[in-house]
Amino acid sequence: MTSTSAIVTSAALIGHSLSDDKALATLPLAMQFIAVMVATAPASFLMKRIGRRDGFSVGLCIGLVGVALAVIAIRNSDFVLFCVASLLVGVFNGFGQYYRFAAADTAEDAFKSRAISLVMAGGVIASIGPLMANFSKDLLPDDVFAGVYIMIAILYVASLLTLRFINIPRPTAAERATGGRPLHVIMRQPVFVVAALGGMVGYMLMSLLMSATPLAMHSAGHAFFDIAQVIQWHVFAMFAPAFFTGHLIRRFGTTSIMGVGAVLIAVCAAINLIGVDLAYFWIGGMALGVGWCFLFVGATTLVTEAYSPAEKAKTQAANDFLVFGTVACAALLSGVLHEWIGWHVMNYIALPFLGAVLIALFTILHVRRRGAALAD
Repeated sequence: MTSTSAIVTSAALIGHSLSDDKALATLPLAMQFIAVMVATAPASFLMKRIGRRDGFSVGLCIGLVGVALAVIAIRNSDFVLFCVASLLVGVFNGFGQYYRFAAADTAEDAFKSRAISLVMAGGVIASIGPLMANFSKDLLPDDVFAGVYIMIAILYVASLLTLRFINIPRPTAAERATGGRPLHVIMRQPVFVVAALGGMVGYMLMSLLMSATPLAMHSAGHAFFDIAQVIQWHVFAMFAPAFFTGHLIRRFGTTSIMGVGAVLIAVCAAINLIGVDLAYFWIGGMALGVGWCFLFVGATTLVTEAYSPAEKAKTQAANDFLVFGTVACAALLSGVLHEWIGWHVMNYIALPFLGAVLIALFTILHVRRRGAALAD
């Protein structure tokens, strides 16, 4: 999470400096999210066979190759190589997305939402990512931003070493077994549809708006330090609420908390439409962060209700494929949309998607209440 926040802070600016076509500034970031989408299914099925710990280690090794190539690309002003490097970093992120499911897998049903929240809350430390980017971007004076990827390599090595001391239970016989319902049957369940839609829209809009935020702030004349500060507080807002999101879900229900998240993202869009002063970017970014946390943690909790142990790997893979497929599209289009239609119109685009999520949440909540009433 720390490395991702550092990359979000700097990747669009690196792409902007390396590419002759400025509309392609967010292409490296999009390549990273495309790789997350492509890697989710292989990562899930690999972990089904070798376990979470070894699977995470494989992903980290691939990520280390990616950051090494990123440093070489920046030093040689090679935009294409930087895209390839971002792709490999994204492969590791595809593995890393399963940290939250690893927590849910080992928790009792009543504790699942809190377990997921606590793992996500670890991202509070990720708020140092933008500051790390600002501090390290000039480590190699002749190659601005190469130092960011050197620091990320250090983080990956630390993660790799830490994993060796963690005892994550290996998959049970039931989890390794094949079978269960066909995937298309699982994906047609209302609970899966709402969970996937919430995760897709929440993460897509977060990616769309935050990928463009450094470009919008740069265009408005804000310094890189201010950009890093805005991203830092946005990342803090993404993960700090996770300390109590699990408690809120248990008290008010998953769908209610997801609804609050969707409303907060709409508030972010409204704030962004008011102006381009630093305060608007700051407050809007924090509203977006909290909204994403509520919507994404809620969606992750909800999808765990959609599968049996034998169906876990394919259901989690399908969910994350859908989520990060939309995230990749958003990151790819972010720079293009900012160049073509501008920052304000991008925020208007967010509103219909949030409306669709709220309608879906209201529908499943109504169906569940009606089912409970009939049962009584």
